[in-house]
Amino acid sequence: MAITLLNPDGLPAIDVYHQVAVATGSRTVHVAGQVSWDADGATVGAGDLAAQVEQCYLNVATALAGAGATFDDVAKLTVHVVDWTPDQMPALLEGVHRATAKIGTTATPPATLLGGAPGPVPAPGVAVAAGACL
Repeated sequence: MAITLLNPDGLPAIDVYHQVAVATGSRTVHVAGQVSWDADGATVGAGDLAAQVEQCYLNVATALAGAGATFDDVAKLTVHVVDWTPDQMPALLEGVHRATAKIGTTATPPATLLGGAPGPVPAPGVAVAAGACL
């Protein structure tokens, strides 16, 4: 495995991600922000944040697999949620947990959660991007 995940002393240990990822592989994989669309482009989970997050993570896993990678190779995740409010955290985490159970991973790479306004392309309210190292 080309990724070592760390929670250095002096930084809080967070349940759902690690603070640092050290990549030692020679190939990088960059996955574009995946939204909650199925393979046919139909929206999954309209109005259901947990279902949208789950589909985004499943799409990231599919994209990683296309490059010969898994979530164990991920060095960084970025999660964008339209109109984010902190009270949505339980639903977001539920979606993450459902997806990781289906994927069969316990990887918790560093992650950044960003809230924002809707983008220029009509899309569901969540996008998940990933960077991996092989």
